Amino acid sequence: MHASPAPVDPAVEELAARLRRLSPSCGPVRLVGVDGHAGSGKSTFAGRLADALGGAPVLHLDDIATHEELFTWTDRLRDQVIEPLRHGRIARYAPYDWRERRFGPARVLPSAPVVVVEGVGAGRRVLRPFLAWLVWMEVAEGEAWARGQERDGAEQGDFWAGWVRAERRHFSEDPSRPFADLLIRPGKKGYEVLTGPATTPGSASHLTQGDGPSAMC
Repeated sequence: MHASPAPVDPAVEELAARLRRLSPSCGPVRLVGVDGHAGSGKSTFAGRLADALGGAPVLHLDDIATHEELFTWTDRLRDQVIEPLRHGRIARYAPYDWRERRFGPARVLPSAPVVVVEGVGAGRRVLRPFLAWLVWMEVAEGEAWARGQERDGAEQGDFWAGWVRAERRHFSEDPSRPFADLLIRPGKKGYEVLTGPATTPGSASHLTQGDGPSAMC
């Protein structure tokens, strides 16, 4: 049996319509970053946004990172993905196999009108100049990590302990949320879309703001 398609979310459909009206940001591509804590629902949201865009390509940063390079993968992303897209070419990247601990056969990422990049670090400083939009999943780190650990099971406990330390260090040194155009809050019946700090008057200069939900949210 085939899984039933996810119900249409009017908020996601509206975001897709707005995205199509944006100017290209990476050559001919409108590159959209979906960032947030591990376990915050980035992959699910990115998939639904891609569906609303008629099947936009999605790059998962888990395919770019490795056990040894949880966040030091920017050169590989630039060379294999950003530069080809910036020049209107098809990108080809070798996805990392987290079980086999090695890179697999190359995959193709088309130079489509919109390409979604999802994963922790999708809004990091070296990527922001190429993004048409930066979206932050508005889920507190503790809640997100609990979801992620429940999803991955007890056998991944040691990995998660190291991941939490690495993620905290990454966002301390290179926060994404203060630069988000939109905050996406997952709900039981769909997504709530909030204006992000980058588009809130007077907030863009708050560079010391953390990557957790604001006190008002």
